[in-house]
Amino acid sequence: MTEDTLRNLLESVRAGDEPIDGAIARLRSMPFEDLGFAKVDHHRSIRCGFPEVIYSEGKTTEQVVTIFQKRAEAGGNVLATRATHEVYDAVNKEFSAAEYNSAARTITLRQVEAKPCKGTIAIVAAGTSDFSVSEEARITCEIMDQQTETYYDVGVAGIHRLLAYSTALQQASVAVVVAGMEGALASVVGGLVDCPVIAVPTSVGYGASFHGLAALLAMLNTCASGVSVVNIDNGFGAGYSASLINRRFGGM
Repeated sequence: MTEDTLRNLLESVRAGDEPIDGAIARLRSMPFEDLGFAKVDHHRSIRCGFPEVIYSEGKTTEQVVTIFQKRAEAGGNVLATRATHEVYDAVNKEFSAAEYNSAARTITLRQVEAKPCKGTIAIVAAGTSDFSVSEEARITCEIMDQQTETYYDVGVAGIHRLLAYSTALQQASVAVVVAGMEGALASVVGGLVDCPVIAVPTSVGYGASFHGLAALLAMLNTCASGVSVVNIDNGFGAGYSASLINRRFGGM
């Protein structure tokens, strides 16, 4: 249930179009709906500004579909992350408008007309191997009504590629920087822009990268001010945080 849905319900009761018993029945599922294997948080949009997101890994296809249905019925946009194509096929049978991004492994269902914020979120990726995490960040931002610009394959091994976009990057309200290997890109971008930078280490790299740990530690130890770091491969977390920042300070 979104804030707009709640307002409309209360207005309907006040106008006499919705009986009190009917309104109580609709409100009974707040703040959550117990499915036995999951408790769907219908109140999260009101508290946090965006409905609960479905993390698909570790859940059965049937569980994801059931949660997706409950989320969709409650209104608002729906986002499921780390979803396989098998899961999407099952969801798509129930919701033909649902869209799948195979790189990001996301399923989205837009049920509310987009109201883009004024600012732009830059999604900056070091290499093509970081594409899936970058796309997860981008999809998250866009389902949260954010405008994005992507700058992919601009890692420090060919830093002239990044510098070619320095003027455009300086127009961003927030930057999400995705990099594996040594993770140096976040520090470089942090030294070029005056907006918050959210760094995402990825598990891309050879043996001593330790599945992203090297990039994570490098980003945590950045000397560039204004750089925050999320967990390894967490494009969703970076996109969500960037969206909240831009929504609050970029303006609607």
